[in-house]
Amino acid sequence: MGNLHSLYVDQWDWERTITADDRNIAFLKRIVRKIYAAMLRTEYLINETYPQLEPFLAGEVFFIHAEELRRRYPEMTPKEREDAITHEYGSVFIMGIGAPLGDGEPHDLRAPDYDDWSTPNEEGYLGLNGDLLVWNPILNRAMELSSMGIRVDRESMLHQLKLSGQEERSKLYFHSKLLAGKLPLCIGGGIGQSRLCMLFLQKAHIGEIQASIWPDEMRASCRTAGIPLI
Repeated sequence: MGNLHSLYVDQWDWERTITADDRNIAFLKRIVRKIYAAMLRTEYLINETYPQLEPFLAGEVFFIHAEELRRRYPEMTPKEREDAITHEYGSVFIMGIGAPLGDGEPHDLRAPDYDDWSTPNEEGYLGLNGDLLVWNPILNRAMELSSMGIRVDRESMLHQLKLSGQEERSKLYFHSKLLAGKLPLCIGGGIGQSRLCMLFLQKAHIGEIQASIWPDEMRASCRTAGIPLI
């Protein structure tokens, strides 16, 4: 638990059916831009209602693959890279999260039966997924708003289950349906509800937005800093 993490998790989960021709980076970027455009519009309406809040979101999303990010900041940890690139560009979508990078390590972990992080894409890297991050000027750090991507198809699920040593999961209900071709291809993700509210209202702690359970020492620390937890 902390400024961005609570025992209570609330998010919008969404899925959209696609065709085989949509399984590419260009389509992924188009969907990310649509989601981000809605965030920009929401920020505008909030700032119009509460003029004391100054807009801060970047005008567009900067796209970068996790391997490009690693090469850009080779001495940093993945989280340090996220802070560095997001501080520079304001809003960033990091692609290819889950596959091993040039140093043998993934940028972050992903389940093998969710997003497609192993399929070679048209930009010469692996993966059709990613995370949307923005720079939070209140916390002075990058803030993840959405993890999303083109979902696995039959080939990528089998490949990722094998890579992760979890091939026995192919017998589970969802997995067997997908492998039998009985489920549509899709893209989807989750968008943090409280995180968005926290960001737009420029709050320092997620406990200012949602009711949850917090350790006594955290409540005391927040009171000292003038942060009222619900």
